[in-house]
Amino acid sequence: MSVTPGILDPRSGNWRERLDAIVETMREMSSQTDPQALVRHYSARMSRYIPRDRAISLSRRGHKQPELRVTRYSEWTEEINPWKDKDRHPHISGGIFAELIYGDEARIIDRLDVADDDPAAEYLAGQRSLMAIPLFDDGVALNMIIQTSEQPDAFDCERLPEFVWMSNLFGRATHNLVLREELQEAYDRVDLELKVIADIQRSLLPAALPRIPTMDLAVEYKTAHRAGGDYYDFFPLPGGRWGILIADVSGHGTPAAVMMAITHTIAHGTCELPECPAEFLRFLNERLVCRYTAGNGSFVTAFYGVYDPTTRSLAYSNAGHNPPRVRRCAGGPVFALDNARSLPLGIDAGVEYEHDVAHFVVDDQIIFYTDGITDAPNSRGERFGSTRLDKVLSECRPEASGVIGAVLEAVDRFADGTPADDDQTLLIAKIR
Repeated sequence: MSVTPGILDPRSGNWRERLDAIVETMREMSSQTDPQALVRHYSARMSRYIPRDRAISLSRRGHKQPELRVTRYSEWTEEINPWKDKDRHPHISGGIFAELIYGDEARIIDRLDVADDDPAAEYLAGQRSLMAIPLFDDGVALNMIIQTSEQPDAFDCERLPEFVWMSNLFGRATHNLVLREELQEAYDRVDLELKVIADIQRSLLPAALPRIPTMDLAVEYKTAHRAGGDYYDFFPLPGGRWGILIADVSGHGTPAAVMMAITHTIAHGTCELPECPAEFLRFLNERLVCRYTAGNGSFVTAFYGVYDPTTRSLAYSNAGHNPPRVRRCAGGPVFALDNARSLPLGIDAGVEYEHDVAHFVVDDQIIFYTDGITDAPNSRGERFGSTRLDKVLSECRPEASGVIGAVLEAVDRFADGTPADDDQTLLIAKIR
């Protein structure tokens, strides 16, 4: 569509053609995602509607009067990105450009006369009239668009308010694109850092499940975010016994992941682990409180058991964690190992932890889990809960991996696409 320069003038009388031109412009502008491309397309289109010979963009961001930068100039043969190539923009001090941009006003100069020693002389050489359009940000004209013409009296004062309005709306749109681009870049940097944190965190977990006599193991570990606060571990002990730890740090994301790493370091920071589960939790608790959690509100729930393959027994102690569920496949309901419970780790250095012993027979199932399993939400705000978990466990399965699959399938079906809001760890031990 061929458009005459005065088509945007309401006095032209052709409202339909004016509307078509504006809609076409807005449609093209809305499709742009790169601020540099947006300015390029907008400038090309406006040059068809506003008669001018040169266009100059100024910025005083980061400067004090009378300093400023020339960010765009229609006579430049190379395009410079004003947001990324700031050092390449000419700096100007004083002169007519400083007078205009620091004046914070829209102006038209019908008879332009610039002194040869003015810093703007090279940009305004041969130009006889000028229109200055301030672009406001935080109440002041931090940017300005200069339109010039080789003819005197080239700009219509009646249309100046319209140009100020249009240009400032465009300026806000461009600024929003710049902010979106910067936000995306910042998000990408943070996301990369979180990925590195998540990789480090996962490296602290067992690389493979240990081969424990009379016990078949399977595990599933999922974080709600890149990194999380769930933790499980195994410790070889004298006499062929194995320590089994599952823990959950309060909170989510990176802070929880850091505390999880600290807990891991403490757990592996002694040459000889305490034989008694209660003593092991006391060991962890004292070091957490003394150096890491006092006064910051963080805590860690943990369940630690020592499994003896010979007797098929589990001596255990619980620091505020979800008690493991037990399914005896020889008969009987699902029940919890809910004895020997005390406060979570990291709250009070003086806590005395207790321990108990559970005995198992072949085919019994022990389900260790964090509350991300039972607290998994659905779209109605309901939680999966221990009742639904016990229902899944009521059917005995020959392998630990089969139990894992059944529980995860039930949780996913219940959530029905609702994203998890907490980390989920599920560790299954099947007695052989």
